[in-house]
Amino acid sequence: MRRIKLSGRERTVMKAVGFTEATLGEEIREHTQIPLDDLTDVLNALIAAGYVETRPYRDQIVATEMATMEFEVNPSYAHELKESMLRH
Repeated sequence: MRRIKLSGRERTVMKAVGFTEATLGEEIREHTQIPLDDLTDVLNALIAAGYVETRPYRDQIVATEMATMEFEVNPSYAHELKESMLRH
């Protein structure tokens, strides 16, 4: 089993994304109150690690598209991510 370590901002974003259904980027921004450029960087890091997926699919996102995109946890990492969230 992989042991995932998330930063504080990554944990905040993962809480906003949730584990049950896809979440719009605008909802994530409102929930986290992280500045748009910083939020885009955090989401891109989570996407690059494979922890988060986008709809429509993108390898990387830009701030101008983020609000209307949907984000969801990659089911392959869901169990490990939940455990990581509980540890902190």
